[in-house]
Amino acid sequence: MTDQVCKTLNASAPRIIAHRGASGYRPEHSPDALALAFAQGADAVEPDVLPSRDGVLIVRHDIDLAPTTDVATRQEFAVRARSIDGKPQWWIGDFDAAELDTLRCVQHNPLRSREHDGQSAILRLSNLLEMARAARCVVDVELKDPDYFRTLGFDPVALLETELREAGALGADSQVWLECFDHALLRELHARCGNYCFALIESMPDARQLNELPHWAQGIAPPKHLLWDARGNPTHLVGDAHGAGLEVHAWTFRDDGDCAPFLTPHAELDAAFALGVDALFCDFPDTALAARAAWFNAKR
Repeated sequence: MTDQVCKTLNASAPRIIAHRGASGYRPEHSPDALALAFAQGADAVEPDVLPSRDGVLIVRHDIDLAPTTDVATRQEFAVRARSIDGKPQWWIGDFDAAELDTLRCVQHNPLRSREHDGQSAILRLSNLLEMARAARCVVDVELKDPDYFRTLGFDPVALLETELREAGALGADSQVWLECFDHALLRELHARCGNYCFALIESMPDARQLNELPHWAQGIAPPKHLLWDARGNPTHLVGDAHGAGLEVHAWTFRDDGDCAPFLTPHAELDAAFALGVDALFCDFPDTALAARAAWFNAKR
């Protein structure tokens, strides 16, 4: 691919990151979702991590386990329920890792199939790192809710650093990347671990932020709506980030999600490729991989 075809920062094909595994097809973060992402050929997988009560890093996005596990059906854990706004919730930090190991993953998205509910256990981060190593796939770890770690008495940086050291996954040469919305924490992770770091953002960064980030971050991870305006015209974000030497990893592309201002999810993916987005978080990695191949073949 030539520079004229591929506008990514390093002029290589954009990476397809399986968001919580192939979560469009299997319950998110489940071993099945991750294994399917590997099988489909995703360039990376993106897990979120939260701590158990005894300080084990668990692959989960939400503090409340009820939407994505079968915890609400387990009579032995009924007394763990908290009433939040009149509804029961089961918080991950109220369970030891061994108890979490007994739970099974379920589909939380009402638009997606539930035929795989209950078939796979919750993953520990250590389990996922082993799976990814065998598959030779990058793992892009998002540290979720660091304040919740601290509420439970844990240093989130220390927990993750220890986990990565034990897995032999520290440093810039590692196949593990790190991301977080808390940029102060992410800077500390970079200083202590040395892994590539990507700063999650929710709003358009200013010039000062873009000039400061390259001192410790490899790139930024914005929501896809920051890439273009309401008519689909590109914003200056990708160009400004590349000008600062930063990659752009955009989230989240879905076959069954909102693709406005584009008419179809495929058109949305094509627009991201045309912009030079360096990586795309996708719930359906096979769709994105096929779209990437078709787009670049058409440009040859």
